[in-house]
Amino acid sequence: MSTYRFDKLFTLQEADALLPALELLVRDLQTCVRDLRTRIADLVERDPALAGMQLPELVERYPELSRPASRMAQLAHEIESRGCFLKDVDLGLIDFPWEKDDDEVAFLCWQPGEPRLVAWHPIEGGFAQRRPLPGAGRQYLN
Repeated sequence: MSTYRFDKLFTLQEADALLPALELLVRDLQTCVRDLRTRIADLVERDPALAGMQLPELVERYPELSRPASRMAQLAHEIESRGCFLKDVDLGLIDFPWEKDDDEVAFLCWQPGEPRLVAWHPIEGGFAQRRPLPGAGRQYLN
């Protein structure tokens, strides 16, 4: 039996049903992150001393970063409020807690571009340990 506890365990069908909305949210989040990174890079180019600052410090110093930083946080929260976990913003990786079999909990693993859930990985593993779901094939496991 797994020692991990999650507020929600998804069925494959429940997780698949969220993918269209998650695809849009992840794309919006990625756009927001790219925009924020570009703005910060411009600021750092003008003042290299900013390079080591964390985002909250930058936002405090440059209030114009507040809106995109808030939007980024809002989108991440909206994704995770559905019970899934945003694992990597750049790749758009999302994991769904799932009861695999007989009390073994694993993560269903999805990334934008996959038309449905096709893989899972152990809780202790990650993207590199993805395994195909039955009938999914291996085309998405690269």
